[in-house]
Amino acid sequence: MATKATAGTREHPWLLKTPSGTSEFQAFRDEALDPPALSTELRYHLRCINDLHQMLKSHGDWMPLGSADEQKPTADGTVEAWGRSPKNPVGGWYGLKKGLRGRFGMYVPPVLEALHLAEVEHNPKNNRMRAL
Repeated sequence: MATKATAGTREHPWLLKTPSGTSEFQAFRDEALDPPALSTELRYHLRCINDLHQMLKSHGDWMPLGSADEQKPTADGTVEAWGRSPKNPVGGWYGLKKGLRGRFGMYVPPVLEALHLAEVEHNPKNNRMRAL
């Protein structure tokens, strides 16, 4: 859940919480990078915001987040699995730094929620999201 809506820039990052509400983090658009990135402590292709929103709209219902580290497998049918699938629009990982490409299902959904593009559940475990 976003704690403060901002521009999502390096100077004014989004102040967010993970879906479970147990950790806070900052995220921002970093269009100066090549490719442009959504930056947290991890980095993802910036286009993941629009790509994930479009996929969720096409999906049309709640989708489990399924967050997992890069080295761990993820459950089929989750946001995390889609974020690393060769069938997504970038043809694989949205994460940009090898070894730290996972956790897409943890850090990207709160950004879509802050942008009012998606609804995200905030339970201790097994959270889901859907497009708005």
